[in-house]
Amino acid sequence: MKKNFDKNQKLVAALAIAIFVLVMAFLAWIIGGPVLRFVGEPEKFRLWVERTGAMAPLAYAGVVIAQILVAFIPGEPLEIAGGYAFGAVGGTLLCLAAASVGSVLVFALVRRFGVKLFEVFFPIEKLRSLRFLRASKRRDLLFLIIFMIPGTPKDILCYFAGLTDIRFGVWLIICSLGRLPSIITSTLGGNALGTEKYILAAVVFAATLTVSGIGLAVYKKFGREEEGK
Repeated sequence: MKKNFDKNQKLVAALAIAIFVLVMAFLAWIIGGPVLRFVGEPEKFRLWVERTGAMAPLAYAGVVIAQILVAFIPGEPLEIAGGYAFGAVGGTLLCLAAASVGSVLVFALVRRFGVKLFEVFFPIEKLRSLRFLRASKRRDLLFLIIFMIPGTPKDILCYFAGLTDIRFGVWLIICSLGRLPSIITSTLGGNALGTEKYILAAVVFAATLTVSGIGLAVYKKFGREEEGK
């Protein structure tokens, strides 16, 4: 009896995950079509925002949330487009709110469905490469530091966090406060492009790339050191 019950539970979980992936793909296509289409054409994107009116921020937020849920869509172009279309402050607030919602949703879903949901988007080897975070006594602080470095793999960390015993309140602080540096630099650069301040945009993006490169190198080095302990 118990064996059949466990089997039914696994089937229900697999079906739920499949439905979740299909719904997310559908929403990303329906809601995010115009946004994703214009991300590579900022001026057209801004005109679309002006024409769409109050629905534009909702559509943009929906795509940011879907980007975090689907995980393999890069987030930086969306952040830059947000700064271009909604301004540095508006783009930052909108992107931060949507990214926080997406991060919390991922966290809750992984808590519900476990490692099988992680494996939908990432190979299991990626999970093994993050073991140092699970074992470290400074895990919560490391999560925050990694999130604050532009360019680090935040989407996979959202999925990984759901597999740990990190408290929800702590995670909410990490996934919101920790994203600020990356979002601010991207939206500031996007706003600079939109206002034709090209030198400022170049400086912001160059500084971000430099910090990202250094941060990723430190992240990988620290991971190897922790795994070697």
